[in-house]
Amino acid sequence: MPAQAADWVLIAHAAFAAFAIAGGLLVLRWPRVAWLHVPAFAWGVGIELAGGICPLTSLESALRASAGAAATRSLAERALSAVVYPANLSRGDEIALGLGLLGLNVAVYAWAVRRALRARASD
Repeated sequence: MPAQAADWVLIAHAAFAAFAIAGGLLVLRWPRVAWLHVPAFAWGVGIELAGGICPLTSLESALRASAGAAATRSLAERALSAVVYPANLSRGDEIALGLGLLGLNVAVYAWAVRRALRARASD
């Protein structure tokens, strides 16, 4: 059972990361999503720039440890682990990822704001 719970934590972690990265695109269509996305991408940027460890990582690790060595790798673990936890990620890579996430989302939000201002001006 702990291995299955760890898989669900991993899936949630991957979904959160995807939302932090690309959720700004949802904001272009549904501006109110920004209330959820801004804290998500801010957390992603902060955790990468600070070199911290996400609590979801710790939770998943604890669940996998409690499952014991006999647990086999599930499909979710095989498919998502390399995406959520890239191998050989250096501190410089983490900083680059954090800055990239920040830059991407600042660009998307600038586009969204500019588009909203143009729409108001044409009314």
